[in-house]
Amino acid sequence: MQIQVVKSKIHRVKVTGADLNYIGSITIDEALMDASNLIEGEKVAIVNINNGERFETYAIKGARNSGEVTLNGPAARKVHPGDIIIIISYATLDFEEAKSFKPWLVFPNENDNSLR
Repeated sequence: MQIQVVKSKIHRVKVTGADLNYIGSITIDEALMDASNLIEGEKVAIVNINNGERFETYAIKGARNSGEVTLNGPAARKVHPGDIIIIISYATLDFEEAKSFKPWLVFPNENDNSLR
């Protein structure tokens, strides 16, 4: 049996931009992506603390140490700059492997999205 478990989580980052006219995705500071073991193109779930929205998109790299977290395309309608969000990715693992799996959890400074 296989189950889905949390693989990566960036907990409580501030949205720095919303670009409706971009193709789509979420642009994330490369340092945050590295710390959370996210790769470019990976599917992510977004949870908006401010309004309760939950949606999926894919990650693209932003400038390293910029603090950028920008929702692009239609997802830009689900956030406002300054909103606090959680970014989550999941992995499918064998049940026994999942019991000992440890996800990459990142808790940045939500004022500037820097790593603590």
